[in-house]
Amino acid sequence: MPHTRHTPEVHHSHRAGWLRAAVLGANDGIVSTASLMLGVAAADAGHSTLLISGVAALVAGAMSMAAGEYVSVSSQADTEQADLRRERAELDAHPIHEHQELAAIYVKRGLSPALADQVAHQLMDHDALGAHARDELGITDTLSARPVQAALTSAATFAVGAALPLAAAIVTPTNWLVPVVSGTSLVVLTGLGALAARAGGAPVPRAAARVAFWGALAMALTAGVGHLFGTVL
Repeated sequence: MPHTRHTPEVHHSHRAGWLRAAVLGANDGIVSTASLMLGVAAADAGHSTLLISGVAALVAGAMSMAAGEYVSVSSQADTEQADLRRERAELDAHPIHEHQELAAIYVKRGLSPALADQVAHQLMDHDALGAHARDELGITDTLSARPVQAALTSAATFAVGAALPLAAAIVTPTNWLVPVVSGTSLVVLTGLGALAARAGGAPVPRAAARVAFWGALAMALTAGVGHLFGTVL
């Protein structure tokens, strides 16, 4: 029988933490900054006012993303650490009960009671807290909370995303600003959605269309509000 080479499986779950923060930051940077500038442009503001609003949106948005990600992910990290401390105390106080609890988890996953007991015994001998963190609490190194990484990634990608419509506004005359900024932003958003889907192993067309749709909706609504208030005022 001929030998066939096994192709290693490619997984993407290890990218979940930074990929989520990066996509959220870049997407928010493009959409919020482009939408704000389109709203200001629709209100017949001057070119300098438009650029100032774009720079302010970039700086404020990047700091807001960093602070929001750090606070929210820190809360997740605090919860994880509290669960680990509680689990460590339970392992010290009730090792037999914890062994039975772990074995019961493996039985629910399809192992026979005898095999589940053996697996639980070996895993707890190797790393009891790690085994319970992974199989009882669902905490792994791959998906654990990293507040600093999430904050820096979100801030950096927001700034990069916001810089794109801002750069388009800098080089575009005022009377062409709305179509150029909106068109550039939509093209970049579509590419971002496709890139994120490819990096995460998800269907590309659906992700690209989803990002482009919501970006277009946000820009259209903001431009409409700017035009309405600019006309009224």
